[in-house]
Amino acid sequence: MKSLAELQAIRDKARAQIDLRKENPNAAKVLVGMATCGIAAGARPVLNAFTEEIAKRGLTQDVTVTQTGCIGICQYEPVVEIEIPGQEKVTYVKMTPEKAVRVVNDHLVNHNVVTEYTIGAIK
Repeated sequence: MKSLAELQAIRDKARAQIDLRKENPNAAKVLVGMATCGIAAGARPVLNAFTEEIAKRGLTQDVTVTQTGCIGICQYEPVVEIEIPGQEKVTYVKMTPEKAVRVVNDHLVNHNVVTEYTIGAIK
């Protein structure tokens, strides 16, 4: 870092990341299981995909993305829970970054649960 402008740019970037994680009580919540099993199964790229897609669509005021510990169903990792106020929680399993983009579009934007990715669809 060689100037105050560089320091300002670093601060602005960090604030933008923090704003993505601030909780709005009326916002939908995306909880990504980030315990050891989730991370080993690929949860970090899934978390990043949700964060990037939500930011790209300008949904940061309406959707909070956060990580949580063990959800308890390790064989289905990476696991993502979507909580929308006034609706039942939806648990998505065996998530990938590509599936995350579809969940943002279909579930969070268009209010249609992607049932084939849910825990109920696993046989």
